[in-house]
Amino acid sequence: MTSAPVPDTLWFTRCPVPTATGIAADRGWLAEAFAPDGIAVRSLQDAEPGADRSAHYTHALPGLFREGGNVPALWARSRGERTRLIGLTWIEERQAVLVAPGSPVRSADDLRGRRLALPRHRIAIDFWRAMALRGFEGALASAGHGLPDAVLVDVDAEGHHGQWAAELAALRRGEVDAVYVKGALAVEAARRAGAEVAVELDQLPDPAHRVNNGTPRPLTVHQDLLDRSPELVDRFLAVLLRAADWAAGEPDEVARILGAETGAGPEGVAGAYRGGTHRTLHPDLSATRLDLLARQSAALRAHGFLAGAVDVRDWADPEPLRRARLLVGAPASDAAPAPAAGSGSGSFSAPQAKHP
Repeated sequence: MTSAPVPDTLWFTRCPVPTATGIAADRGWLAEAFAPDGIAVRSLQDAEPGADRSAHYTHALPGLFREGGNVPALWARSRGERTRLIGLTWIEERQAVLVAPGSPVRSADDLRGRRLALPRHRIAIDFWRAMALRGFEGALASAGHGLPDAVLVDVDAEGHHGQWAAELAALRRGEVDAVYVKGALAVEAARRAGAEVAVELDQLPDPAHRVNNGTPRPLTVHQDLLDRSPELVDRFLAVLLRAADWAAGEPDEVARILGAETGAGPEGVAGAYRGGTHRTLHPDLSATRLDLLARQSAALRAHGFLAGAVDVRDWADPEPLRRARLLVGAPASDAAPAPAAGSGSGSFSAPQAKHP
């Protein structure tokens, strides 16, 4: 009986947000963990120009680990890509609805009847549009309304440079009444545009109203790698668990890494991530997070973003994470408290920063 060949390269990709993968990569721990086996560990973002970076969305690279938004991950799975869900994180990454200065819109209830910007990008999976749609949907639902109670306005995002540039331009021109934004760069973009915050989604008490592309955020791996070399998957996850442990005691270093990952300055990072974010990077597959991801999957399917239904619990494989916890001596429990509402603009590690 012959054993499966060990790959000579493992790939990873992550979104420019707080992730244990990003922490481990910055510290050099992923490369260090597999070097004795002659296995290179490479970032898809840093690969040579000819590399297929679309794998970040399609996950069509068998040796790839992905920690990123759930819209592309669910989209790839719905199209038949053989991926497995091996972890979920819930990190409050500031989500807000912006309006023009002096706008009468000052609450989720005020969105009723208003023109809401929905960007349209010419990409295979328009996760930007999905995020805006789900952000507005959550805000409206928190006030007892639905998307049919507002006016959805398509905004062509082609030819615009920068995140939310097209939507914010439409807001300045008076063509829409509200724009959805999220994350560190959103804090800076809002200030540059002179926009005002009407709704802080992070303050909504029901986590179901805060479900979006990054909440919860999946960690996925290709089934081929899991079938051929499950011990490599376990070890990769073990490195991420150690990175999350380390991050819990290093808020300043995590803020530095976040700045590099997001491309935002200290003020943007401080305004986007609440105090304590550095302690929330551990993945799990708790029933709470799986249920919230199932809500997201159903909503994306209803809005036409997925080719087919995704059974989230069937997609999830808890065994690699269970084994990885044994490797690092961590508790085996997957129980996680429901995500709590927060301040949204709480300082991450730079209390001197001013927040919008």
